[in-house]
Amino acid sequence: MHPAVKTSLSAITLAMLPVLSTQADEFSYPTFIPSQSDFGGVGLIQMPTGRSAKEGEFTVGATYNDEYHHYTASLQLLPWLETTIRYTLVQDLLYSSDESFSGDTKYTDKGIDFKIRLLKESYWLPETSFGVRDFGGTGLFDGEFIAASKHIGPFDFTLGVGWGYIGNSGNLTGDKSLGNDCDRNTGYKGKGGTIDFERWFTGCSAVFGGVEYQSPWAPLRLKLEYDGNDYASDFPVTRGDVDMSQDSKFNYGVLYRLGSWGDARISYERGTTWTLGFNLNTNFNELKAIWHDDPAPNYQPSKDSKAANDLSDSEWLQLAKDLHQIAGYEDPTIYADENTVTVVAPQTKYRDRSEAHQRAATLLANQGLATEEYRLIETSNHQLVTETRINREQYDRAANYEYFEASVDDATTVTNPDKPQGTLYAKSDKVWDVSIAPTLQQSIGGSEDFYMFNFGINAGANYWFGDHVELGGSVYINIYDNYDKFLYEVPPDGTDLKRVRTLVRQYINDNPVRMDNLQLTWMDRLSDNWYSQAYGGYLEMMFGGVGGEVLYRPQGSNWAFGIDANYVVQRDPDSQFGFFTEEEQFDPITNRSYRVQTGALTGHATVYYQPQWQWLPNTLFKVSAGQYLTEDYGVTVDFSKQFDSGVIAGAFVAKTNLSADEFGEGSFNKGFYISIPFDVMTVKPSTNRATISWLPLSRDGGQMLNRKYSLYGVTDARSPWYSRKAMDAKQ
Repeated sequence: MHPAVKTSLSAITLAMLPVLSTQADEFSYPTFIPSQSDFGGVGLIQMPTGRSAKEGEFTVGATYNDEYHHYTASLQLLPWLETTIRYTLVQDLLYSSDESFSGDTKYTDKGIDFKIRLLKESYWLPETSFGVRDFGGTGLFDGEFIAASKHIGPFDFTLGVGWGYIGNSGNLTGDKSLGNDCDRNTGYKGKGGTIDFERWFTGCSAVFGGVEYQSPWAPLRLKLEYDGNDYASDFPVTRGDVDMSQDSKFNYGVLYRLGSWGDARISYERGTTWTLGFNLNTNFNELKAIWHDDPAPNYQPSKDSKAANDLSDSEWLQLAKDLHQIAGYEDPTIYADENTVTVVAPQTKYRDRSEAHQRAATLLANQGLATEEYRLIETSNHQLVTETRINREQYDRAANYEYFEASVDDATTVTNPDKPQGTLYAKSDKVWDVSIAPTLQQSIGGSEDFYMFNFGINAGANYWFGDHVELGGSVYINIYDNYDKFLYEVPPDGTDLKRVRTLVRQYINDNPVRMDNLQLTWMDRLSDNWYSQAYGGYLEMMFGGVGGEVLYRPQGSNWAFGIDANYVVQRDPDSQFGFFTEEEQFDPITNRSYRVQTGALTGHATVYYQPQWQWLPNTLFKVSAGQYLTEDYGVTVDFSKQFDSGVIAGAFVAKTNLSADEFGEGSFNKGFYISIPFDVMTVKPSTNRATISWLPLSRDGGQMLNRKYSLYGVTDARSPWYSRKAMDAKQ
């Protein structure tokens, strides 16, 4: 071949490389992403897999077929721990046979699942997990499994062994002649909601498996599974005489991905049943804040050194305004002497304290004051909480980038706050505040209706007499609720507890505008690490009285300890300001009597602990022991996890001396919540939060007083949890 021809061909080949590369990228296989099962949680169709989602992945979903409607919420709480909450409406059965109690409400099953990853996938080893389905429910779907999944090309293969509902076909072990569930105890203790360890890994066991195929078209995935269940012991079969016979052991599914925010799915199961479902998902680690914020000030210090008294009153006033608007120190008080400038204020704008320190230090440096140190004393409810000292000379070097990776943190020291020194140059005259906030209260899975809720507005105001005494109150304005369906007038399950929370309908539905809170509060910092408060008045919607709290919280410590004690009386829902004076009350609707709380001590000793363990990062334990509102006593354990964006997901259980029969349905008090920083929902940075909580049931046992202030929240800046900075959250 002529050399010129060779040269031309080489040039053409080189010119085509970008095109060929683009085509290869375009037609390369999409990344495999684990998907959800019908029951919630990562899985195939009916069966689970050994897979885990990305940490922080939160998915809500719904699945519909002729027998069941599943509503699920699944969260990958930790890289190795998946949690799922599920509510199931059984279509062929009613909640109860008492029509006056539950009407036509479908039978509702509440379940909690978890999955623990044992092995992470490697070249040779599959990803392997152990899990329990419905470990805290009523036994409708309870089962255990060990599953392993291996990814090969576009295929993800799963093989596992299941017990209970997951392995009810008994193709591995179990004697079906002993019953449809191989003599596994599928009943439940007490009133449900308890953990029955003794039946784990009992009854039938079966091998299950399947494959998920990621097609070349990214949105489309196909599933095939071999089912470990035979559906012979399903609740509609045993209780409702419904035919759920299995014509095929194989289930087939198609999943269509709707972008990064959800998917739709359809499956054909048991050879007889079509099932439809959808999921919506986000990732709490990856939520980003997009802010329209005031620009950070440029470092432009005055060339002439000034004394504090060289600045005019208007210059000090402008500095205070800038510290408020630009650095987030709300309505600051400013002191100065020849060595220090001290700013005293709450930080209401930046969870990232380094951002606040950088902005405040720049504003102070630009005044050209000949001082040695800037002191930023952060307050909450007018109490000194923590202090950041910034060395002026070191900050100047950092601001001038005189070395690599210069940062304001190089010049700062965080310590216990001392009283401000020097002459007072600026102070806000504002001693009052007003607030308006939406309020949502909800309960899911009740007998009267599947979803009970009330939505309204809480309008509040407060006035400070100095730095230690506050008079505050709030009014709740109910916009809409369905608590007219809440028929818990007299306990239908035989409990005889004082009605401390199950009177909720009378307080909300019967009073669309109600004084929620009106109290006088005294608060003080007793010493470096001790804080206290005392309060009296109408403490919450249902109770009034007096109380106090003491908290020990060392600066920068990952633990704290507090005690609160209260004497309370239940408010009369038929009066804005009245209280119940008689314990025995009569219900003219049912012609039955019930009891209320006419005066009792309630309070708890609480330990707060943020573990420093690598396998349990960014978590908080709160353990409280004491007496509750209905005069039961016991322990509440609250566990929460904070993700990179600042979203907090938590759950609590309260176990008291009440037996399951005394407590009623659910056996003990429990609930879940998600706390979302305002600044991932809005376009402005903020340290405020919105909390969404939900309870499986409204009952009277294990109920705490809803106090207006918690000293642990007030002193959060000492070791930030609620105002902890987000990780890479600002764009």
